[in-house]
Parts: sequence; structure tokens; C-alpha cells
Amino acid sequence: VQLQASGGGLVQAGGSLRLYCAASGRTFRSYRMGWFRQASGKEREFVAGINWSGSSAYYADSVTGRFTIARDNAKNTVYLQMNSLKPEDTAVYYCAAVGYGGNWSPDHMEYWGKGTQVTVSS
Repeated sequence: VQLQASGGGLVQAGGSLRLYCAASGRTFRSYRMGWFRQASGKEREFVAGINWSGSSAYYADSVTGRFTIARDNAKNTVYLQMNSLKPEDTAVYYCAAVGYGGNWSPDHMEYWGKGTQVTVSS
């Protein structure tokens, strides 16, 4: 599966952005999808994940209550709605896919899209 993330940009603290991840391939609905981010000088970290049907979502503690992940299998798209953004949310955001169960470690994901930059000004 090929992934393409978009929707990043510059926003003031407290603002919102919505990220999109468009996937190619008919088997999109078979994959668990995740959003990850990597700030300058830091390791890539898990942000949010969703199961194949969209019935279960998982979040990093740092974004719980502010970010929401969703998917539309008919459109082969995963979304990340980001509200109440903070300067510490500044990073390159990546979407990723994995075709089997397990944890949400970056090393566990099978496919990655190119990232989209999110910058939150104070």
C-alpha cells in the first residue's frame, strides 16, 4: 500500500488542523493505520492509531482529548483532527500502515508515507 499525507501547515497555539492520509490499493481496509510524528532532533513517536474497521482508536497520552483519528475505508483515507494545538506538537507527521496486530511502535509498521510539516507558533 502507498500512503500520502497532507494537510500540514502553520497554525497558532490553540488552533486546529486536519491531516489526511490517502492510501492506494484495494486492501486498505485490511490495515491498521497510525499517525506518528518526529520533531527536530527527536525520535519518531506514536501519536494515534486505528483498527481496520475504525471501531477502536488509540492515542498517545500527550494528545488524548485533543486529537481524533478516523478512517473512511470507502475513500481509502485516514484523518487526524488536531485541536488545541500546542507549540510542542510541532513536528513532521507521518501516516503508516501495518497488516497485522501488535503494538504501535514505529518499528512495527510496514508502510510509511512521506511526512507533512505541522508548525505551531506560540
